[in-house]
Amino acid sequence: MNERGADALVRAAVDAGVELCFANPGTTEMELVAALDTVGMAAHLVLHETVAAGAADGYARVSGRPAMVLVHLGPGLGNALANLHNARRAGSPAVVVVGDHASWHLPADAPLTTDIDALAATVSTSVRRVGAASDAAATMAAAVADAVGPPPGVATVVVPQDAAWGEGAEQAAPVGRRPPAVAADADSTDDIAAAMRAARSPALLLGGVVRRAELEAAVRIAGATGATVWADTFCSVLERGRGIPAPAVVPYFADRAIEALAGHDLLVTAGTRPPVAFFGYRSVGRSMLAPESARHLVAAPAGWPAGPALQALAETLGGGAAAAPRAPEGGPTTGALDPAVLAAVVAGALPEGAVVVEEALTSAGSWPDAEAGAAPHETLRLTGGAIGDGMPMALGAAVGAPGRRVVALQADGSGLYSPQALWTMARAGADVTVVVCANAAYRILEVEQRRTVGPGGPTAASLMHLTDPTPDWCALASAFGVPARRVATGEELAAALGRSFATPGPALIEATLR
Repeated sequence: MNERGADALVRAAVDAGVELCFANPGTTEMELVAALDTVGMAAHLVLHETVAAGAADGYARVSGRPAMVLVHLGPGLGNALANLHNARRAGSPAVVVVGDHASWHLPADAPLTTDIDALAATVSTSVRRVGAASDAAATMAAAVADAVGPPPGVATVVVPQDAAWGEGAEQAAPVGRRPPAVAADADSTDDIAAAMRAARSPALLLGGVVRRAELEAAVRIAGATGATVWADTFCSVLERGRGIPAPAVVPYFADRAIEALAGHDLLVTAGTRPPVAFFGYRSVGRSMLAPESARHLVAAPAGWPAGPALQALAETLGGGAAAAPRAPEGGPTTGALDPAVLAAVVAGALPEGAVVVEEALTSAGSWPDAEAGAAPHETLRLTGGAIGDGMPMALGAAVGAPGRRVVALQADGSGLYSPQALWTMARAGADVTVVVCANAAYRILEVEQRRTVGPGGPTAASLMHLTDPTPDWCALASAFGVPARRVATGEELAAALGRSFATPGPALIEATLR
């Protein structure tokens, strides 16, 4: 079949299993936009590229499949980089297609000319450039294979416009999936089993996608060895709720994490790497959070599926069946809203099978304990630390998991990075309930300031407070077509959640925290 390069590229993506596109296109992508209709790929318009990237991240985490992200030249890619960084850290498969100027126009250095390949390399497992229409399909097929892995990741395809409009493109067969066996740089199951039996205080650290099967295997391993089971501070997916084993979570602050992990003489990692501090704190003076003297073994490398390795290790150790944990008692659910009341109310109302996107930051301190007693659900967290991923991820999760309610626990400060996601939620009728934790501040910065340099002055305060004016989230949501209400008590929040969960489509609840 001879066709335009753009048509061949999109057809190759569809043939490889890519079903939809989150797009914010421009002039250099017009042939690619037309190809979406010609070939038949579903697409969602987003109002900012960071939303497209975050939506692809959330879609991949719940579905396990890559979406296509279509952006305009280097500036469009630049706008997407923060959430592509989060997707990279999450190990989320995504295929980013960037339209470039026609190859013969690049030497003119037009106003939008950018080194796209260099920008893409900062977040991509591979960067491929279509040389001509004839190789568009093969380039896309290879990129999808790069994205799917294992290990999965972000793959970028740069498409000069003359390659998109060029005729004579040939189709290419999808590139086969790579074998999902344990990676070559993992330690042997027998060696890990022997080391865990011999260790005085072993630790098993889980990361990446951690669902019930991984958790139950980890509990069996712990039962056979006395190991403490830990989960990364920010897993890309962590299944939680009643009846599901609840691992300890590595604390966010470095000094607390070092204290929590002290005493372990063996660290076995599965789907992740040894934990490091988010920042180099002067008061801490070290990067690695586990004891320097602890031996480190790898059951499954970072980004690789941990399930097969954990199951094999549990069988080798002879661990019995995992016992169902006892659900914790719930917290207070009435009265003025604070983080504890908010967490307890949301956990109590959460429907089974929900997806929680947690970017509540300081307002989420009570959530890990509260959600352990909620109905079984999955929680997605901010893997790369680049704030502004919450509502875009919630949008993508709703598209990727139709029929499941998505609840976005959203800090107000980070939510203001990407409120445009609300418009696409409304347009798509996405079943998302956004709970904005409104404390009118970048509270995490206030905490970090106190921990690093002490109390600040009026200029510092002005850079951390969302006041004069205070953003009106209900008005903002309404402007984007999302129904909204403001609540200040646990009773009001419970009623608003009930209405939202019973009503198809998106809703926003502005939760005013005391």
